[in-house]
Amino acid sequence: MGRTVAVIGGGYGGAAVAKALDQDTDVVLIEPKDAFVHSAGSLRALVQPDWAGNMFFPYDRLLQRGKVIRERAASVDPGGVTLASGERVNADYLVLASGSDYPFPAKMDTDFSGEALERLRATHAELAGAERVLVIGAGPVGLELAGEIKAVWPDKHVTIVDPAEQLVPGFLPEMREDLHRQLDALGVELRLGTALTAQPPTEPGRAKTFTADTTGGEISADIWFRCYGVSVNGDYLGDGLVTARTPQGQVRVTETLNVDGHGHIYALGDLTDLAEAKMAGYAMKHAEVVAKNIIAQVKGEQPTAVYRPSPVPSILLPLGPNGGVGQVPSPDGPTILPTRTVSEYKGADLFIGRFAELFGVA
Repeated sequence: MGRTVAVIGGGYGGAAVAKALDQDTDVVLIEPKDAFVHSAGSLRALVQPDWAGNMFFPYDRLLQRGKVIRERAASVDPGGVTLASGERVNADYLVLASGSDYPFPAKMDTDFSGEALERLRATHAELAGAERVLVIGAGPVGLELAGEIKAVWPDKHVTIVDPAEQLVPGFLPEMREDLHRQLDALGVELRLGTALTAQPPTEPGRAKTFTADTTGGEISADIWFRCYGVSVNGDYLGDGLVTARTPQGQVRVTETLNVDGHGHIYALGDLTDLAEAKMAGYAMKHAEVVAKNIIAQVKGEQPTAVYRPSPVPSILLPLGPNGGVGQVPSPDGPTILPTRTVSEYKGADLFIGRFAELFGVA
């Protein structure tokens, strides 16, 4: 068997696996964006547009031997990838790493970094002029957005609405209490167990005063953001030539991260049906396992690296550069991280240094 690996998607897992395979195989990375987008920085970029350039990394120094094709995958089959242009990339191994989309501003809605920066700056200007902000969705994205807004504009009134009765379910109650305490200290108004009866009458991210009806009465605001609704990117699997997707649009994988029924096709990151949160850190761990297995196969050995989701969920949830909560697994079970650790580890620079190294721009 040959040694060509086609990687579909250059996000966290795809970029990491392509880099890890670059020396031992012939990598072709297929990615429509003109630069890697470090999405963990997008909410910081919204409130600090001067910082926004930090979240885009060109792909040109990621690989020394392999190549990057700026294209969308239209279809995959066991022998390779058909691109949207009709062109064909034949491959001995495939890695499906196409990730997921999420409403702007948590993820960008364009393939062009210049356009994304303009959109962030325009939305920043709208937000700067708004006194009352409504955040719909009290998951990690909504909470992090509220924290970033309050760090820059402490006097803005921020309301978070969510039909769920509890913040971050599944985590330790002490962490939840600390989160509530920090949100209170920031002056964020939390309305849990509350749903909007209709979508706000204005576009998200545009400053225009409105009143929304909720199950807990009316809420007036000057701008709103949608912080829910992830969608898995897997349209190129729609013809079923490789696998059938789950009702959530995900792909079933074995513990070696092979796509069910295919020893030479792997999947990682948000596309997988693994029982864990969809986080960049996990996608990068998947990438290590996939790279080890493909390198073993190229050398004629058995792939033996396995991935098992941690039974303890982990989270690093910054609330602005200096706040936040965190929980990580430890030998004694779940451990709560102090705010200072969350800030040092993620909040202060949102891992920018790590990606500067990966993309050869350090």
